Amino acid sequence: MVILSDKEQKKEFLKQTRAHPEQYYATEILKHYGYRRAECTVCNKFFWSTDTTRKVCGDSSCVGKVDLFANNPSKRQLSFTEVWQTFKHHFNERGYLAVPRYPVVARWNPTTDFTMASIAAFQPYVISGEVDAPAKKIIIPQFCLRFGDVDNVGITGSHCTGFVMIGQLQFVPKEEWDRNKVFEDLITYFFDVVGLPKEEITLHEDAWAGGGNFGPCMEFFSRGVELCNQVYMMYEQTPDGNRELKLKVLDMGLGQERVAWFSQGAPTIYDAAFPAVIKKLRERTQVKPDTTLFKRFAPYATLLNLDEVEDIGAAWKNVAEKVGMPVENLRSTIEPMTAIYSIAEHARALLIAIADGALPGNVGGYYNLRVIFRRAQGFIERHNWDIDIADVAAWHAEELSKVFPELQERLADVQTILRIEREKYRELQVRNEGIIAQALKKPMSTDILIQLYDSNGVLPEQVAKKAKELGIVVNVPENFFMLLEQRQEASAKAAKTQTKVHSELPLSQLIPTRARYYDGYDVPSVDAHVLFVQGTAIVLDETVFYPTSGGQLHDVGTITDGVTTADVVNVYKQGKYVVHVLAQPAVFAVGAKVHCQIDVDRRMQLAQHHTAAHIINGAAREILGEHIWQAGAAKTLEKGRLDITHYDSLTQSQLQAIEGVANRIVAQNLPVRKQELKKDVAEAQYGFRLYQGGAVPGNTIRVISIEGFDNEACGGTHLHTTGEAELIRIIKSSKIQDGVIRIEYVAGKAAKLLQAADQAILRELEDALCVPRAYLPGRVEELFTLWKRASKAMKDGKPLTADERVMHSKKDFSGSDSEILAACAAALSTQKDTLVKTVQRFHSDIAGNS
Repeated sequence: MVILSDKEQKKEFLKQTRAHPEQYYATEILKHYGYRRAECTVCNKFFWSTDTTRKVCGDSSCVGKVDLFANNPSKRQLSFTEVWQTFKHHFNERGYLAVPRYPVVARWNPTTDFTMASIAAFQPYVISGEVDAPAKKIIIPQFCLRFGDVDNVGITGSHCTGFVMIGQLQFVPKEEWDRNKVFEDLITYFFDVVGLPKEEITLHEDAWAGGGNFGPCMEFFSRGVELCNQVYMMYEQTPDGNRELKLKVLDMGLGQERVAWFSQGAPTIYDAAFPAVIKKLRERTQVKPDTTLFKRFAPYATLLNLDEVEDIGAAWKNVAEKVGMPVENLRSTIEPMTAIYSIAEHARALLIAIADGALPGNVGGYYNLRVIFRRAQGFIERHNWDIDIADVAAWHAEELSKVFPELQERLADVQTILRIEREKYRELQVRNEGIIAQALKKPMSTDILIQLYDSNGVLPEQVAKKAKELGIVVNVPENFFMLLEQRQEASAKAAKTQTKVHSELPLSQLIPTRARYYDGYDVPSVDAHVLFVQGTAIVLDETVFYPTSGGQLHDVGTITDGVTTADVVNVYKQGKYVVHVLAQPAVFAVGAKVHCQIDVDRRMQLAQHHTAAHIINGAAREILGEHIWQAGAAKTLEKGRLDITHYDSLTQSQLQAIEGVANRIVAQNLPVRKQELKKDVAEAQYGFRLYQGGAVPGNTIRVISIEGFDNEACGGTHLHTTGEAELIRIIKSSKIQDGVIRIEYVAGKAAKLLQAADQAILRELEDALCVPRAYLPGRVEELFTLWKRASKAMKDGKPLTADERVMHSKKDFSGSDSEILAACAAALSTQKDTLVKTVQRFHSDIAGNS
């Protein structure tokens, strides 16, 4: 059977649902409440309504407008906070467990950067059945990020990049599935709580497909507004045909902002969701909206959705005619308010994303955070408003405190990051003036505008403004940010294409390898049986050899059957199997008993470097802030490296502080505990900080805990106590990309070797400069100054006298040996390894210039 695309599968499945709706939808309950089925004369979808004369389904594109502003049908006006509070109460009474939102940065999920729907909090492992859900019936106020509609934000009055999708979710076996019950649980919320009469709700029959799964869905509409969408994920495609899923999944997403907007009949979703922030922005900018105009414009604003409109110019003209004013006047009049709405919306999305551990950047999903920051900042600059996005974020944190109180705790870090982002933006503005002038010497196109933003952060409005000064017309596409998002997605997909390092071996029939390296980093050997041999590759039923993974280098050692001994030169994992690569083709027979022995000294060094990575990560978080997350790591014999998320390069004093905290943890000799925990138990106990190294498949997690300091999901070999790391030394740090800093370090034996080398350098410097260690930084500075004076004096033909060449500095430096070396190297703008040679050369030059 041919596997269909999601779009094709949805189309095919809809043929079945149209013919037999009673098999897929909650027709029993619909009929109970007086609903009857009809076909929309505009879009041809089947819908259900209590109005037997109704001909159109209720979607705004079919009815021609949103009609909730006059004679609003809701009997109860709900604030943004009240939507969740009432939803929670309604569903708690029906046996649903309310769980806190998951982070919007989806570190537990290998398929996405951000949480984009309430069901995404439980993807992929709960959906696949690998991991248990917190309960069978769940509700969750999940904050989500989506960047496909950036250009619509502020214009249509209903689009957001960040929004709360309240989830009504269920994960049950077939025998417990009841679509009529879950449908009734939901529709009664609108009847009994929002206070919508039955005749005000129309229900669309539709289908959903994604990731090989599919099922029917029911869309809830009223007055042209889609309130929610209830998906029944029930089937999967297989090469042998479609089949029912063992786990039936209910996925209902309800827009918290949208229901607040609908119930209030507010002009826009922004006025309804964060009215206090909008009020403060109006006060700060002195923008007074034309209320009368907005009441006429709001019902038709959704017709400007760039996702659904082919000719946006014609759409604006159509809306202007309905409003009753020239299109240019309409756009210029509402633009200041659409700018305010955009600033407010983008600031809220940034607040929650950064609070959850994201940083605006130039790559991956974090690229989009920078896009919305610059769009918001662009509005501020265009209108010359005295607005700091960091302040707007604080207003949001206060307004959201009843729903998401954790935002207040993380606000200081968020504001620091936003203000640094503002400085980067302003620096770009100055730098880009020359880039724009050069670009305008040639014809401008949309592709060039996108390239200018992508490469240099040049906003299209900047180009258009400069072009106007030069008498050049530059047309900025209305969907510029949508085009930018499409380009970024294409680049991200290309970057994920990877070449396999090892050829796949036919191992699927074997029992999985038992990983004995988890018995303890200091377990050096084990007896095992050979399961598979092919060339230099050998697979055993159990092994102490650690395979390269999690950034840690593999073990080496020997395998022997008592007659032949083979050197193991590489180890890697293929699925559930550990593959040992020998120096020569294997001579061991399948079934033979062998003895495995690792290189103990190598293992010890690797374990020290791996445990040190966890210690340094915790130390960096203590010194720099809660925004610190691991962004990559590697542990070799020579050294370790840890990449962390941080908005700026690290100073020498920050590195010294991190090293100081790390060695404090070493000195405390804390236990390093290893636990195998069910994923849901681990997350409940330690939170999502666990996922420093990214997503972990399977139902269990191996948690490495340094009590009270650091907890991480990790599969590496680790020490028993922090004291076994002996000593940690940070070698250097570097900025490897915007928002990611690399720290290189050594621990244990490698650190002691480095320390010994440093001591040797310090002794040579003491001899060369004839001062005790504490005076070295001051004497080095004096030497550098003297060298420059001697060089100048020689050029002037007036060489220094012997007395003038005498150095006198006895400036005392209070610091550790590593800090003394760092100060000396900084004074001469050189590396510590070249300090002695540099000092000797300066002495020689001074003597030669006398």
